[in-house]
Amino acid sequence: MRTLIKNITIVDGTGSRPGKVMIEDNKIRKVYKESGRVQAAYDRVIEGCGRVLMPGFIDTHCHLRDPGLTWKEDLSSGLHAAIKGGFTTVVAMGNTSPVMDNAALLADNLKRAGELGLADLIQVATVTRNFSDGDLVDFEALHALTPIFSNDGRNIDNGDTMARALTASQEQGFLVATHCEPETETVVRDIGLLRENGGHLHVCHISKKATLDAIAAAKREGLDITCEVTPHHLYASAMSYRVHPPFRSRTDRMALIEGARNGDIDTCGTDHAPHSAADKIAGSPGINNFETAFAMYHTVFRTAGIPLVRLSQMMSEAPAKRLGLKAGLVADKYPADLVLVDPDLRWQIDPKAFVSKSQNTPFGGDWLTGAVLWTMKGGKIVYDHGSFV
Repeated sequence: MRTLIKNITIVDGTGSRPGKVMIEDNKIRKVYKESGRVQAAYDRVIEGCGRVLMPGFIDTHCHLRDPGLTWKEDLSSGLHAAIKGGFTTVVAMGNTSPVMDNAALLADNLKRAGELGLADLIQVATVTRNFSDGDLVDFEALHALTPIFSNDGRNIDNGDTMARALTASQEQGFLVATHCEPETETVVRDIGLLRENGGHLHVCHISKKATLDAIAAAKREGLDITCEVTPHHLYASAMSYRVHPPFRSRTDRMALIEGARNGDIDTCGTDHAPHSAADKIAGSPGINNFETAFAMYHTVFRTAGIPLVRLSQMMSEAPAKRLGLKAGLVADKYPADLVLVDPDLRWQIDPKAFVSKSQNTPFGGDWLTGAVLWTMKGGKIVYDHGSFV
């Protein structure tokens, strides 16, 4: 089965250009210039109507609440929301109930997610058993199932525990992702441990200029460190709505936008953290982001004069590289994980229209620019203009 997508502008981390894309089975067979002759026969045509074709988005940080917290979200509702938002791969944190600290739990989530046929799931394993202070998980056994370990949701306060995790990441080639509280102080500590022990470090949801400055300096040293920024920390500042880390000052937000522009910030991580209304009233920190993330990022980037190519680098190419995936570009022999967007379409956030189980956002009623029209996973359109296929 061959499909030709035509009348599109292709945008990925390598640039922007008009073209056509041939899909065969679940991969990109050939990317053509707009004027290029399509020599191979094809079975169907998808008309792009002059819109923008991008590689599927890869979320380096989300929470799916499954198992154990499924009144907030579950694998099906969460992955449907991800696909609606253009995400074809998501990295789900391990602060479930029970926490993701053994191979059986990871394997079960991966199996159930695979059966849904929606976004690919990368299930994070925890660094310690049951979020303990120093009882490390079996990294070797779990690394066969995941490239990333994190106690996200809690800080690793014990410096020796963090040092041992970084050493193991250096020896075994996995990534340690950190939730840092207090943010800058913990990041500075972890940079020192990275310098002493080696390893592969990814800092989750940074929110402060001082944190970004420390990470940028560590990169200049040659340390293997990356970081992510959320939609809401770029989009708004000084709000009382409870998220973790909290909304920061306008100065911090402007520094994060500049870090996104100049490459100091590597990836976009939604930190999609769904909660029931009762949980939010009780004080649970978190925000629902899958279905608004692209438009929030794009609205900020467009206002700041940051091109869509840079957003694609952060939402697709850079996460793929950090996770060791052959993905994130519109290129020959790459997976046919694609998203068609209208970068000019303005729409209003309506939490009641979310397909997620949760509606926790302070941005209901806001107008955003840029919308996902359809999402293709493995050569099949699975979300199309408001409907799942």
